[in-house]
Amino acid sequence: MTNLLGKRSLVQEAAALRAGTDDPVDAVHRTCDRIDAVDPEVRAFVPEEGRRTRLLEAARRAAAGGNPAGRPVLHGVPVGIKDIVRVDGLPTRAGSALPPEVLGGPQATVVDRLCAAGALIAGKTVTAEFAVTAPGPTRNPHHPAHTPGGSSSGSAAAVAAGMVPLAIGTQTVGSMIRPAAYCGVVGFKPGYGRIPVDGVIPNAASFDTLGCYATDVAGVALAASVLVDGWRPEAAAGSGPRPVLGVPAGPYLERADDAALRAFEEQQELLRSAGYTVHEVPVMDDFEQIVEQLFTMNRYEVARAHRDWFARFGDRYRRQTTAAVQEGRTIGDAAYEAARVRRRAFRARLAADRAAAGVDLWIAPSATGPAPADLTTTGTSIMCLPWSNAGLPSVSLPAGRAANGLPLGLQLIGGSGTDEELLHGAAGIEQALSGEARH
Repeated sequence: MTNLLGKRSLVQEAAALRAGTDDPVDAVHRTCDRIDAVDPEVRAFVPEEGRRTRLLEAARRAAAGGNPAGRPVLHGVPVGIKDIVRVDGLPTRAGSALPPEVLGGPQATVVDRLCAAGALIAGKTVTAEFAVTAPGPTRNPHHPAHTPGGSSSGSAAAVAAGMVPLAIGTQTVGSMIRPAAYCGVVGFKPGYGRIPVDGVIPNAASFDTLGCYATDVAGVALAASVLVDGWRPEAAAGSGPRPVLGVPAGPYLERADDAALRAFEEQQELLRSAGYTVHEVPVMDDFEQIVEQLFTMNRYEVARAHRDWFARFGDRYRRQTTAAVQEGRTIGDAAYEAARVRRRAFRARLAADRAAAGVDLWIAPSATGPAPADLTTTGTSIMCLPWSNAGLPSVSLPAGRAANGLPLGLQLIGGSGTDEELLHGAAGIEQALSGEARH
């Protein structure tokens, strides 16, 4: 299905719409035509009656507004929104069978910010049920028998298939980075708390983070400048030496499969030959305990987020979500608090290891390998787990392909509060990888 990948650059599209060389009405027709053509197979968007009519009304209002000099940065740009994020006028179902009115509430701040920046909401994108693990109907645009990942499957696939140039997702453990890798797009998960999550159906509140997808780093950086609290444009523009890269050697990295590790070795050599310093740093020798600590917190928080809904509608929950809620119910307050203490210690230790090694960015495979040929699973989030546990900003870059032709991703992870520097560094690494990514 690679003929579906009609990617558009967000930066180019936004610039043309602001300048008036493109028109929001035309952009809406292109988006809706593309959705009509490819979404019956990809199934990235939640079906919506009257999508084109709704969007054309919004586009005409946008086109009628002011002179080009005053147009906001995302003027007329169609954006997909993961269906756990509340949007005025569109139901929130969260990939579930619960009545949408039960899940309703005020529009999310992230949507307010997009609309203030001139974006048009193209619609809701498919999510795993409640952003846990029960997959939605979305298929991988590169091969429909393979998973697009989860839980932000629809958002990643919508960008990969050229339906929208920008889409919003969320990550609790691996739900932004893994779909970006599987679908061959750029995914950006900011540091924890950098984008407000009010108006978003919670999964696990200590981890839930909003992020975005585009076809390149410049696109996610443009979106981040609108969405992220306290954005520092001068740091994102960047200057100075290339970042020093750290490879997190040890049991964590051993979770990747042979294909991912071979590709990762090639990516390291490519970066070294482009002038980057790459250090191997032994870390996380207690990785099994880190995994256990995260899931203790995660499942406890899932159970509490769903306590009232599950009591009323438990028979409507899918098997995987029911299992997560029931597991969380068995975790007591003392075990949860102990896990929180262990997480604080892990975060401090990881930051100290990074500083001692002189590392600016960690690099690792974005996923354990290419997208599995199985639509009943969203794949494993294990390669994202420690970085989500630490609340660190991360980005996945397309980085070549597996032997079966499916995309692979390279994950870059910054330090706490360094989202801007991460994206600046990612732009240089994207350029260094671009030769490989064409193969």
